[in-house]
Amino acid sequence: MSFPRYAKYKESGVEWLGDVPEHWDVLPLKNNFKIVGGSTPKSEVEAFWDGDILWATPSDLSKRESVYINDTQRKITADGLASCGTSLVPHASIILSTRAPIGSLAIAEAAMCTNQGCKSLVPAEHSNSVYFAHLLSICTTELNIRGKGTTFLEISGDELGAFRTPTPPLAEQTQIAAFLDRETAKIDALVAEQRRLMELLKEKRQAVISHAVTQGLNPNAPMKPSGIEWLGDVPEHWEVTRIANVFREVAEPGIDELPILSVSIHHGVSDKEIDEEDMDRKVTRSDDRSKYKQVAPDDLVYNMMRAWQGGFGTVTVAGMVSPAYVVARPLKRIETAYIEHLLRTPQAIEQMRRHSRGVTDFRLRLYWDEFKNIQITLPPEDEAKAICVKISEMEKSFGAMTAGCEELITLLQERRTALISAAVTGQIDVRPLTEAQVA
Repeated sequence: MSFPRYAKYKESGVEWLGDVPEHWDVLPLKNNFKIVGGSTPKSEVEAFWDGDILWATPSDLSKRESVYINDTQRKITADGLASCGTSLVPHASIILSTRAPIGSLAIAEAAMCTNQGCKSLVPAEHSNSVYFAHLLSICTTELNIRGKGTTFLEISGDELGAFRTPTPPLAEQTQIAAFLDRETAKIDALVAEQRRLMELLKEKRQAVISHAVTQGLNPNAPMKPSGIEWLGDVPEHWEVTRIANVFREVAEPGIDELPILSVSIHHGVSDKEIDEEDMDRKVTRSDDRSKYKQVAPDDLVYNMMRAWQGGFGTVTVAGMVSPAYVVARPLKRIETAYIEHLLRTPQAIEQMRRHSRGVTDFRLRLYWDEFKNIQITLPPEDEAKAICVKISEMEKSFGAMTAGCEELITLLQERRTALISAAVTGQIDVRPLTEAQVA
């Protein structure tokens, strides 16, 4: 859809803004808003939380896709507010994160105060908060440029107040705001639809894999009770056994010639050494490679602390893994990738969690003596290979559909940003559209 432009433009005098409609002003934010800083209650004030007064933080803003925040925010007491050295700001104020990343924002639906990571923009009578919220949403780069600090970037109240923005007459601000609310809501609905589709694809993928690894590919195969609650009925000719009858634990010291492989919750075992810069910042790598454990193709490797989260996988190349991992080597010819798929089902993950030891989830460890007693089902090798091939084909199909959803979401979000930018800077004239809507 194409939009008309204004009849006449003038130079704004602001580099990032360019030309604006001739009848618009370009004013510092302080001409349109009173800027109020925030603060955190002093620690010596007792029981300042769980009061009746809304209190917002930058994280409250960054979690929201909407431009509104409401009474789900944390609350403080009147004593807590008094200790902050700040004041309540009225509803319709723009709450803006002024610490890196600078620019997350929302509009207050009720009176509230904020911590020191935010500033509140209280609108003047001639300022429409929704118009300026849309405007500021496309100004994050410019706002961050104006941030200062060594530990973290922060934009001061003075710098924020001096930030010059396009300012149409109030009636026109209201028209632009109404247009953008309507059009962005349509785009947001399309994005939400694609995200729902991605979730459905994820659920469908997991259901297909779970069915394949527990019931096989032949829908007419005779079934038998497995005797294991989490497995249910399995094909009659499949073996039901313990992991100890299929794998043994090995712990061979590493050697210099072998690459150090990583184990991902989502992607299993890597097929090459991970670069230092790509490593998790919590991981430290030892120069003594003998401290690592050797792995060979078809080994099953798992992270003791994260197995119940999916931290395991099938080895495809000779290499080494962290000494914190358990290495399980097949006792006979099997399709280890099939076992990995089986163990990634939600039911199997729950079994690994139940067999793990620890006081809390964050301290759970799955030791070999517990892992080896988990019962699994085992098809003949050729059938297990056929299941893995089918799963691989299915994952490519689901991956392509998911990538299509992600690509569409990206295009919609780019469209949303471009539409907002064009409307709030006067590159398109939406007045005829809003007037036609009213008519």
